[in-house]
Amino acid sequence: MPDGTPPKTKILTRRTRRTGRHFYEALSDDVQLDMMLIPAGTFLMGSSDDDETAYDNEKPQHEVSVPQFFIGRTPITQAQWRTVAGYPQADRELNPDRSRFKGDNRPVENVDWDDAREFCERLSRHTNRQYRLPSEAEWEYACRAGTQTPFSFGNYISTELANYNGSAFGDSPKCESKGETTEVGAYPPNPWGLHDMHGNVWEWCEDDWHRNYKGAPTDGSAWIEENRTETKLLRGGSWNLFPRYCRSAVRSLVNRDVRYNFIGFRVVCVPPRAL
Repeated sequence: MPDGTPPKTKILTRRTRRTGRHFYEALSDDVQLDMMLIPAGTFLMGSSDDDETAYDNEKPQHEVSVPQFFIGRTPITQAQWRTVAGYPQADRELNPDRSRFKGDNRPVENVDWDDAREFCERLSRHTNRQYRLPSEAEWEYACRAGTQTPFSFGNYISTELANYNGSAFGDSPKCESKGETTEVGAYPPNPWGLHDMHGNVWEWCEDDWHRNYKGAPTDGSAWIEENRTETKLLRGGSWNLFPRYCRSAVRSLVNRDVRYNFIGFRVVCVPPRAL
């Protein structure tokens, strides 16, 4: 969702199959979580001053160095959510049947920021690994996957590549909108094997909201205030939004207690030091 301002290397245009290291976290006998290893690296975060599609809150563009981490290949699904909602409670109850658009392999939605963090805490206790929400820098780094184009697949977007409202963008044509979420992994992955980074559901990040990048961390960590604010970060756009809001650099804000049928999340796992 846009804020009030508005909403609140090389060009890769080919479809690329998933590559790299990953592991499967068994959540139950028949539900698992696919975690992709994202290599350490440095990238330009945000949008340049000459990008006519950019919003002011995506600036100044700045260099960020990100340590390696694992991130979910897809947003958390309803089957994964329901399974972890059955684990012992940490700080709050979780409704196992939260989503509007039903389907085990559709993304969970209608979850607020604290719901997502409770999920991470339960998962961490169950697996003895450190799961958490991604920082905003980790999210954009993973989304871009070495690109600097508006989308990880280049300058072009269509509803064959992502789930958004089908509106035209630049030279991209107008397409028919799905009008709801779609199953995760239904669209081609980005160059690092991640699905649904553009559209489908907005994704919560750990950071507190800041109106621009002046003073932002450059080490890939979440930008957190000493007294946590009520306003948090969303990335990635959603099924009901214009493609401009689904770009790699777009960032938006919403209160932490808001639940909508276009907001979900994916998780990060911190790799062991020996990896």
